[in-house]
Amino acid sequence: MKRLENKQPNGNTKPLKPYLLQTLKELALLGGVHNKIELSSYELAQRLQTSQQTASRYLLELDIQEMIRRELGVKKQLIHITSTGADALENEYLSFKQIFDLSTKVIFKGMVISGMGEGKYYTEQKEYADQFEKRLRFVAYPGTLNVEIEYLERNKIRLLRSYGGIEIDEFQTENRTFGSVVCFKATINGKKGAIVLPKRSHYATVLECISPFNLRQTLRLHDGDTVEVIVYLQ
Repeated sequence: MKRLENKQPNGNTKPLKPYLLQTLKELALLGGVHNKIELSSYELAQRLQTSQQTASRYLLELDIQEMIRRELGVKKQLIHITSTGADALENEYLSFKQIFDLSTKVIFKGMVISGMGEGKYYTEQKEYADQFEKRLRFVAYPGTLNVEIEYLERNKIRLLRSYGGIEIDEFQTENRTFGSVVCFKATINGKKGAIVLPKRSHYATVLECISPFNLRQTLRLHDGDTVEVIVYLQ
């Protein structure tokens, strides 16, 4: 099958126009995120309650912006939503979730992994340790438990950031500056703790957990073990 090509530059750096977002949603409801769907512009026009010409233009715009990919089928075109298009839908979902979701917690499930020893170095800095004790109300055990989450779970981290969190201020020593972080109180397999998010990083797939306990020892954890991290929103 031959892909329908266009030579115009994509515009995926701009916010998606509402009518294109609605078109993308209709394609997703037909299964376009996980599979190629067979669809004519006439059928899409009926779903959107618009003209066939307008529906064709919407598809072309989505293709130009690399939100979808199209191929020629036997009678109709095959359409698949790209990862860029799926991300646009996820962002819209998160926006509505903030409006309607009254939940007080976000749950992660991930796998324990080893770090590079940086967690111990940072948590042993007196300025960090003092702020953890004052604002989280516990003395943090030196070191972090690193929990790797699935790639799509990063959207939950975006959601957390939108709620704010407990700010830990940056500070300077003679040698360097230590950046500010945001913390959320949490439990790790039921044990008291918190997660620490660097303010400048938005795409991490590893949760850094601190606790008054040595979590690896207390919970008898090894690399590859699955843990549940329940994060409580402020």
